[in-house]
Amino acid sequence: MKKWSICFSVAAAMTVASCFVVSSVYGLSAAYESNIYNPKDLKPTDSILKVAKGDPAPDFSLPSVAGGLITLSSLRGKNVVISFVPAAWTPVCSDQWPGYNIVKEIFDERNALLLGITVDNIPTLYAWTKQMGDLWFPVLSDFWPHGKAADSFGVLRSDGMAERAIFVIDSHGIIQYIDVHDINSRPSLESIVNALDAIVQ
Repeated sequence: MKKWSICFSVAAAMTVASCFVVSSVYGLSAAYESNIYNPKDLKPTDSILKVAKGDPAPDFSLPSVAGGLITLSSLRGKNVVISFVPAAWTPVCSDQWPGYNIVKEIFDERNALLLGITVDNIPTLYAWTKQMGDLWFPVLSDFWPHGKAADSFGVLRSDGMAERAIFVIDSHGIIQYIDVHDINSRPSLESIVNALDAIVQ
C-alpha cells in the first residue's frame, strides 16, 4: 500500500509539474517569455565525467542567490540532489527548476535538499529566478573560479557551460546516482525519486 501511495504521489506530482510547465512558466512575468534565449539543439553531452557512483562527492563552497556561501560538506546528515543546468534564461532550464519548485514535499519526505547550480553570476541568477517566483531550494553560482564545481564533477562543457546533470548524494556525502542528461531535454523527476528511495529504504 505504501509503495502504491508513493507511486501515485509521484505520478500526480509529475502531472502537476507538466501542467505547470506548459501553462505557467512563462506566465509568471509578461516579460519572461520574450527574454528567453533559445540556443537551438546542442551537442547532447560534451564533457568527461570525473566521478562515479560510490565516490565521495567533491566538496565545494558556492555563493547563493539568497546570500552567503553553501558548502556541500556542511550538509552531512541530509541527502542532497544537485541539479546542474547549463545557463539562465534558456528554455529547458527555465522549465526544469519551476517544476521542482512545486514538488517540495517529495524532497522533504526523503530528507533531501535540492541545490540548483549554474555557471552564471549572482546578478544574472537573481534576475532569472525572480521571474520563477519564490524557489524553496538554494540556487548557487559556479561563476568564479569559472565552473570549478562543475569541473570537479566532470560536467563542465568545452563552451564553459555546465552539463544538464543530476547527482544524488547520500547523507554521508557519497554519490549514489548520476545522470549526465541530454542537454536538450529535462531529466525525469521519477528517476530522482527512485534514486532517493533507494537510499532511504
